[in-house]
Amino acid sequence: MTAEERDPGLQPERTRLAWRRTTLSCTVAAVLAVRQTLHGGATDTGVIALSLSALAWLGFLWVANRRVQSMGGARPRPMEAAGALMAAACTVALAVFAAAMLF
Repeated sequence: MTAEERDPGLQPERTRLAWRRTTLSCTVAAVLAVRQTLHGGATDTGVIALSLSALAWLGFLWVANRRVQSMGGARPRPMEAAGALMAAACTVALAVFAAAMLF
């Protein structure tokens, strides 16, 4: 086996599954934000936080989908720094907006 050939084994599959689990976690956070807003009384702050949570969720979904799609080849490319930064920013934003809904 040469340096150019690569047996990816199960690593790309584990990475795809990790992205899917994280996307599912973000989806649960977004659904809980909707539930909190609807059951807690729709205040202006709650609606704004819900809207921003939905935007952050869509951003994370976009990044995760691009990453999962890029893992399809035998030699997946490393994730770009911009994609990693956006995924981290969306995750932090979801947490901040969830905290804002509580107050």
